Amino acid sequence: MYLTIKETADLLSIPESYVESLILQKRIRAIHDGLQYLINKEQFNTHFEQLEKYKKLIEEINNEPIPEDIDIKDED
Repeated sequence: MYLTIKETADLLSIPESYVESLILQKRIRAIHDGLQYLINKEQFNTHFEQLEKYKKLIEEINNEPIPEDIDIKDED
């Protein structure tokens, strides 16, 4: 499925001008049909998979209990 620059910007939650600059830098693959750039949506699957893994990792870290401090019970 191909997306326009506007649709890609909405999908990635970034400005359209940034999507255009990524295309010109060849960091996003796109084809030009004579009128507009078309971007294949499939190239972002790995990006979204990595985001999900990162979110799960952060959630696990945040849910991990804080270890009890050894010195907290030591009263001198």
